[in-house]
Amino acid sequence: MSMSTKQDSKTLIIAITSVTILLIIGGFLFFSLKYDDSNEPKETELIQQAPQMSAWIADWVWESGLEDLKKIADRLDSLQVFAAYFDEKDGLYFTKDLHRALPDILKVAKENSLNSLYLTLVNDIMYAEGTEVQKDSALITRLMATEESREEHIKDILFAMNTYGFNGVDIDYEKINDSDWENVCAFYLELYERLKPLGKKMRIVLEPRAPIERLILPEGPSYIMMAYNLFGNHSGPGPKADHEFIEKLAKRMEKLPGNPVIAFSAGGFDWSSDNGKVTSLTEKQAEKLLLDTKATSKRDPKSGGVYFEYRDKDNIEHTVWYADKETFSQWIRTASKAGIHNIALWRLGGLGKATLDSL
Repeated sequence: MSMSTKQDSKTLIIAITSVTILLIIGGFLFFSLKYDDSNEPKETELIQQAPQMSAWIADWVWESGLEDLKKIADRLDSLQVFAAYFDEKDGLYFTKDLHRALPDILKVAKENSLNSLYLTLVNDIMYAEGTEVQKDSALITRLMATEESREEHIKDILFAMNTYGFNGVDIDYEKINDSDWENVCAFYLELYERLKPLGKKMRIVLEPRAPIERLILPEGPSYIMMAYNLFGNHSGPGPKADHEFIEKLAKRMEKLPGNPVIAFSAGGFDWSSDNGKVTSLTEKQAEKLLLDTKATSKRDPKSGGVYFEYRDKDNIEHTVWYADKETFSQWIRTASKAGIHNIALWRLGGLGKATLDSL
């Protein structure tokens, strides 16, 4: 073999080797880019996007609420204890029922690793003589009037949370006057800024009538929209919510900060045709009434709600509407299709077995 031939062979070998190396590097880069999981959802992102379920338990029906809690606690992300009212001096007021109920509620929560416990505050006033005023607008005006009045209220809230062992607060102030919203939003921010360094959480419950489109709501708290009271003790017969109502609320909720929650209400109402009296019913009470009266129930396609009519012992006609497992399934599905996946349930106590099993 001549020197020229040897050099040509050597050059060819080097060229082949170089091409091979380039192919290997190129293939590695191709597969690295193809299977790069940087765009895949991380575990923390999946956790943030996972639908959450929470529920309220009320002090005045704590025993039946506790029975439902035992069956559903392991599926709840948080529990709101509806138990903080106001006295006639604008201070926080707690009932004897709360003191009886709280040890059992805390026990069930601990057994089921339900660590997010919120104290719900509502603007109801309990007077010493035993009367009460629900959803008092003037109370909110007084509490929110000045920076000093808000600070006093915040101190009361922090003291109550520490006293009763809650790591979150759930603000359910309703029938707020339009002129008070600016001060109320300032209160939301001031309270949140006090809670955050303490590692405590905050939820804000909003009525459908709240003018959320024009409010400057702070980032940080969780916002809960009440998707009920479409029909009730303020109206004639009908469902607590229907699909159109839920869809409209979900669209409006796009204005809320963070990942908002939509709240649905269990049970229903009994409307008397004689005197206009409206009686609240749990799901179990409605189903028992249906059975006892041998009435025939129907399902409303616009809401998923169950309704029936019956005559009582005085031959007075009644109309009943209530929510069952299928109703909740439809409501949740409607909200989910509209982009709202986090659900809150008002309230535990008197839920049917099928409903509890499905939540």
